[in-house]
Amino acid sequence: MAPYQTRFLDLAVQRDVLRFGEFTLKSGRTSPYFFNAGLFDSGQALATLADCYADALLASGLAFDMIFGPAYKGIPLAATLSVALAARGRDVPVAFNRKEAKTHGEGGRLIGAPLRGRVLVVDDVITAGTAIRESIGLIREAGAEACGVLIALDRQERGQAGTRSAAQEVGAEFSIPVVAVASLSDLLEYTRDHAALAQHRPALLAYRERYGSQH
Repeated sequence: MAPYQTRFLDLAVQRDVLRFGEFTLKSGRTSPYFFNAGLFDSGQALATLADCYADALLASGLAFDMIFGPAYKGIPLAATLSVALAARGRDVPVAFNRKEAKTHGEGGRLIGAPLRGRVLVVDDVITAGTAIRESIGLIREAGAEACGVLIALDRQERGQAGTRSAAQEVGAEFSIPVVAVASLSDLLEYTRDHAALAQHRPALLAYRERYGSQH
């Protein structure tokens, strides 16, 4: 794994964002791990997370002009990522949306910089892909181009129908890359290298064997 991936998983375990056990997912599946990005809930945690996002983004070589964060979890992620990029000498515009259009003041659903050029969508995970699809629709309506999606964790788990993961489905549907800071494959490597977590590895492997995407 790249150093930023190890740093990201270290942070996720330390902050209890990544937990191991038995968890019933929205899909009804029983998962041996659970990822809750809402627990990156302090300034230091967000700063470290944003650095990991920035490292993954720059390592991908993806060309982009600005950042978009879908409401709600994507908003702090996009904002802190823009700060991390600025610290590296890249000042990029950032925008996000409201769940519901505002009818007074500035009005509308979009806040921040105008959507222009190549827009990178930043979120925590892709579950059903609903927020990502909505974001891409807003970007296209504004006459801009969705150039890719950046997420924290790719579960590499196929959807309820088909053999692709949610991330793969979004990438294929819109012909854009989906970049993840880390994936289930990285998590398996991480648990192999950490004695305290090795006990969870068999359950993770069994889950991937049963539900893992096949592309």
